[in-house]
Amino acid sequence: MSDAIETHQTEIRHFAPSPEFAASAIVADSSLHDAGDADFESFWAGQARDLLHWDTEWSRVLDWDPPNAKWFVDGKLNVTYNCLDR
Repeated sequence: MSDAIETHQTEIRHFAPSPEFAASAIVADSSLHDAGDADFESFWAGQARDLLHWDTEWSRVLDWDPPNAKWFVDGKLNVTYNCLDR
């Protein structure tokens, strides 16, 4: 028996936020969204570098083997430092 989950269906639905939720969004500048769409791995690498303190930087941003995803492979964070001590 295989432990892998095979994917046979493609999901293409989009769920737009309510106008009330969208109005409370922190990001009002669409360029941030556009940057994520253009190259999402580089975008998230930049966000992770800018917004978090890393004890050890990752070797790969994303290891994608559907249905499994590993983000910031080999990276080490001190969650207490990032959440409380900054």
